[in-house]
Amino acid sequence: MAHSELLQRVHAAMIETHQRRRLVGHLSRDAAAIAAREKATRKAGDAQRVEKPKLKRGRPRKGEVRPAKELTRLQRQAAAPDLATMLADLPQVCDFGCKRNSDGKTQHWKGYKIHIDWADGVIPISCVLSSASLNDSQVAIPLATMSASRVVNLYDLMDAAYDAKEIREHSVRLGHVPIIDANPRRNDTRPEMEPARQRRYDERTTAERGNARLKDELGGRTVRVRGALKVMAHLMLGILALTADQLIRLSG
Repeated sequence: MAHSELLQRVHAAMIETHQRRRLVGHLSRDAAAIAAREKATRKAGDAQRVEKPKLKRGRPRKGEVRPAKELTRLQRQAAAPDLATMLADLPQVCDFGCKRNSDGKTQHWKGYKIHIDWADGVIPISCVLSSASLNDSQVAIPLATMSASRVVNLYDLMDAAYDAKEIREHSVRLGHVPIIDANPRRNDTRPEMEPARQRRYDERTTAERGNARLKDELGGRTVRVRGALKVMAHLMLGILALTADQLIRLSG
């Protein structure tokens, strides 16, 4: 079941059946830490890392040919031909991660991250599993692409971790309005949101409530299986239960 990704396909069919005709106002994007009981590997990419020759600072000399600058993952995703290519570029090994929680405290864990797009009504639309060390922003473009194939939404709500030009541009290409909190590391003077945009951004608590329920009530804190495929299958059982429960509540 884990290798066939049956649960992911069941969830996609459920969203297609019950949410395809609905106009979703806001998609709230966020990631949750998933602790695992397995041996952590080296940080993704360490094994393939090659020492690059150091170049002198400043302009190249006449006749000097310098290697082309390597594209970032966000740039590769923006130019990728399809979703499968984007997902294949994401690491899914168990490693160590750190993340600032809603209280402003930094938490450390060993395991994975689950990245989820939440629709209004606390309904999970799309889910992607990655290594714990992967920054939240690195999954935004494939996650948005996956969600766009399942539902029609107006606004993409993201916190400061997603403050990147490529993410904003991709959201606009999908026909959405991105509302992303400014990252203080990129903006020395953090601009204030307009009141109307701030009211919409406040809807992003949907993601926090959904992540909390997945972890506290539906198995997100009790992962006992090993390997990305089995961990994702374990989490998808909770996602399916949560989706069904929220759909029943909204229809009642």
